[in-house]
Amino acid sequence: MPTKDSNNPLRVLIAGAGIAGLATAIALRRISNINVDVQLYERARELKEIGASIALSPNGLRTLEKLSVHNALDDDVAFRGPSGIPMIYRHWKTSRIVSYDSFVNVPLRRHQTARFHRAHLHQALLKHVPRDIIHLGKKVVRAEVRDERVVVFFADGTSAEGDVLIGADGIRSKVRQSFAPDHRLRWTGRIFMRSTFDASLVEGKVPDLPPDSTHWWGPRENFFASKLGKNQFTVVGSYIDKRSPEELERQVSWDQEGDIKLLRERYRNWNPTVKALVDRTPYTRLYPNYAGDPLPTWTFGSRVTLVGDAAHTHGGAFAAGGSLALDDAYALALAFRHVFGSASSANVPLSPAAAISKALNVYGPNAPATCRATAEDRPGWHR
Repeated sequence: MPTKDSNNPLRVLIAGAGIAGLATAIALRRISNINVDVQLYERARELKEIGASIALSPNGLRTLEKLSVHNALDDDVAFRGPSGIPMIYRHWKTSRIVSYDSFVNVPLRRHQTARFHRAHLHQALLKHVPRDIIHLGKKVVRAEVRDERVVVFFADGTSAEGDVLIGADGIRSKVRQSFAPDHRLRWTGRIFMRSTFDASLVEGKVPDLPPDSTHWWGPRENFFASKLGKNQFTVVGSYIDKRSPEELERQVSWDQEGDIKLLRERYRNWNPTVKALVDRTPYTRLYPNYAGDPLPTWTFGSRVTLVGDAAHTHGGAFAAGGSLALDDAYALALAFRHVFGSASSANVPLSPAAAISKALNVYGPNAPATCRATAEDRPGWHR
């Protein structure tokens, strides 16, 4: 029988306590049906989610429900458009509707595409994870597999050992770098300008403000606007930056304060609704956009795997990253439940090491084939 006794549970280390890391911890503790000791290691010194808005598609919302994170589906936390249409596309100059998305086989409103402030979704997940298993100020610098254990080393000189390591440490994952050092991120040339603020700044004050999430398509740029949960609102613009990747790395960082005048200047000749939106936007922050090629595998050394942006660096294509991270977490927990449950009743039971390896391989080998989209694959770069 591969499961360990109550005094020696399977010790799982998760690098990163963002949305992917928290979801993975919840899934392993609730879905895997094995005796598991989950420990999360987060580089930040306080628990907060950096970023602006995030969308979850029906698959991600159904996964939250399967994980019993019902509070994240509440209309107070998540915004769903009143029309039931997930996205409406409009002409940049006339604001006429040119296209729209639609749902297929999504009969329940709570499963319809929802938009959140990232911090609110993060807080909803955090309510389901004990604080004493989250270790802050733990910046991963490298990881390695040693015989029957995996070891993670932190910038403060400490380390942690476990049976399994899950890299949920984002697009610049140190776990991925430790086991796939040749993987490179590609600068797409685009910088997003994102803002979130109280909806009262624009509701009733912007002419013809659409009630649904809206994407205006322009000749070279696009513009996105939507209400979020908790009476928040978001706008997203972008521009092509011609600096080299090296220059950009030195001069622009993730979540850096941007120039609101630049946002207003770029959209000053658009339709009156967009122009009024940017004029009332109080600030903007910058998010350089990177993407990476698909990895051949997400599993390394029989004890290490990846979830979320660490596994699939889409660069924002389809706004699918959040939902895929939730699905990764659920699939990984199901793999452990399947393998450990089957092995415990087998005539020739697997050793814990063999069961771990098999579970990770059930989860990992075919996953990269589902994650080949990049930001260039869709003109509607944000949803």
